[in-house]
Amino acid sequence: MPLVERIWKWRFAASPEALWPLLADTGRLNEAVGFARYTLSETPRPDGSIERIGTTRRLGMTLTWEEGVPEWVWNRRYRHTRRFRSRFVRAVTAEIQLHPAARGGADVEFRLTIAAMWPVALVLSCGGMRRYGKTIDRLFREAASFAEAGLAQGFSVPHAPVPDAVRRRVLAQAQALSERGLPVAERLAAHVLDAPQVELERMRPRALARRWQVAPRAVIETCLAAVREGMLTLRWDLVCPQCRGAKVTATSLDELPRGAHCPSCNIHFEGDFTRNVEVTFEPAPSVRDIGSGGFCLANPLESGHIKVKLRVKPGEGKVSNGVTLPDGDYRARTVEPGGSTDFRIEHGRIPSITLTEGDPLIGDDGGNSVHIVNLGPAPRYAVIEDRRWAQDALTAHEATTMQAFRDLFADAVLRPGDQVGIGRIAFLFTDIKGSSDLYNRVGDARAYGLVREHYAVLTRAVREHDGAVVKTIGDAVMAAFANPSDALEAALAIRDDIAHFNRNVADETGAEVAIVVKLGLHVGPCIAVTLNDRLDYFGRTVNLAARLQGESRGGDIVLSQAMAEELSQSPGVAERLRDLSPAAETARVKGFAEPIALRRIPATG
Repeated sequence: MPLVERIWKWRFAASPEALWPLLADTGRLNEAVGFARYTLSETPRPDGSIERIGTTRRLGMTLTWEEGVPEWVWNRRYRHTRRFRSRFVRAVTAEIQLHPAARGGADVEFRLTIAAMWPVALVLSCGGMRRYGKTIDRLFREAASFAEAGLAQGFSVPHAPVPDAVRRRVLAQAQALSERGLPVAERLAAHVLDAPQVELERMRPRALARRWQVAPRAVIETCLAAVREGMLTLRWDLVCPQCRGAKVTATSLDELPRGAHCPSCNIHFEGDFTRNVEVTFEPAPSVRDIGSGGFCLANPLESGHIKVKLRVKPGEGKVSNGVTLPDGDYRARTVEPGGSTDFRIEHGRIPSITLTEGDPLIGDDGGNSVHIVNLGPAPRYAVIEDRRWAQDALTAHEATTMQAFRDLFADAVLRPGDQVGIGRIAFLFTDIKGSSDLYNRVGDARAYGLVREHYAVLTRAVREHDGAVVKTIGDAVMAAFANPSDALEAALAIRDDIAHFNRNVADETGAEVAIVVKLGLHVGPCIAVTLNDRLDYFGRTVNLAARLQGESRGGDIVLSQAMAEELSQSPGVAERLRDLSPAAETARVKGFAEPIALRRIPATG
């Protein structure tokens, strides 16, 4: 069968690192070219590999093909082959290569190879490839111009206009959200109405915040509110811990299963709120129905944690030169079932990797080249992945510990009887010291008013530090935070704001009427359950945080020694904690057999 091959070459002023996020965005590229969405079915084979079959409709016909495993080296090259189940076109391979140019910038090459029957090959040779090449040239030059300007925009993608009635409704919703203190609402509306479809799939608020150069919480809160307005749909994605693909999606928390099977990786995995249950957003179907499937389900940017994926034959060594990977923790594994090995890159030196029938072996040698050898009996796809979870992910753990979520989605609960383990969460407990005395001194009405105002101070501090009030118990408050440093900052804000609140009360009344707040903090694992139709937390971590609040004398902050040690491992936070001069103590608390080591941060003067 004849091959038709064309190569297009450019030299751009932008570096390969600046061009990669745009040129390797194969989903956006395919949408810009005019390709249709497609769906993918995955079936395990007896040898442990996966058969991936893509299907789409084009010009009234159903096209089917075997979706090959893509290969890439981050910032350098991408290659992908599709083998069609057609008499006329048998295979299509696309490859993009980026190399640093001798005098700066990048040399870019795009190669397209098609295996087709003679009549189709003749049509492609006589004009089809030329027309396609003009489109590719325009798109690559457009992407390069954005990269050279330091912008994140990729290819411009035309789409069907949104009906005027829908546009007016969405803009009115955005204006209403802006008037409620959500300033990025109009920007979000413009994105939903005018962005290409590929940018509307599994929208991540943190990615939008980075692009718009605004605080992540502002975009997260706006997206949550936009769901209530009917502009967006909230999705709970159960994400495979290896390939990071969303294997199960639900529109309500109680529909999310406890675990799932990933056919791509041929593994079963459990849902973990802190790692692989992610909250994403899409336009409501009544606004823009983006349909199912995708424009390129082999998009390397959708698996941004995978920095290298290469096919290595048995007994073969594969080398990719001039690769730069940031220092940090990585993992070597294969796409096929098998073991994995963790390793670290330091000073830019990438160790060699040897694939065996067991776990990959990590060599002592290293440099700015990827060197992989396959000693196994069959071809394998070697993977080097960054062990840090995707920085743009908004996990279920983080979303459910935000006040905006608690306010807007109080009905988001687990199925009755279900419980979810959370590996790490920080709790803040507060209570009013001597509340009975306060009621005796100023009377019920005045004391009740002061307590309500104190709740507003607490809630504001918790919300501004990305936490959520879980519940109130009498005069006590329980709040949860995904990040322990946020819990500490919220406690400090409460301590200082209550002191300021008391001074204002004294100035207004001429009498000293003090609300004295006790604060306790702890971080650790727990379980999330549904209780009284609300998402709640239980376990030893919760109990100890509550007991530490009881150790507070009022105005001071008591945190566990374990939390202090964890905070001391974070740059910047360690200095902050040290400047607060916490005193080391131990205390016997109810429900714990051994004395508890704690730190006491003094009250303000």
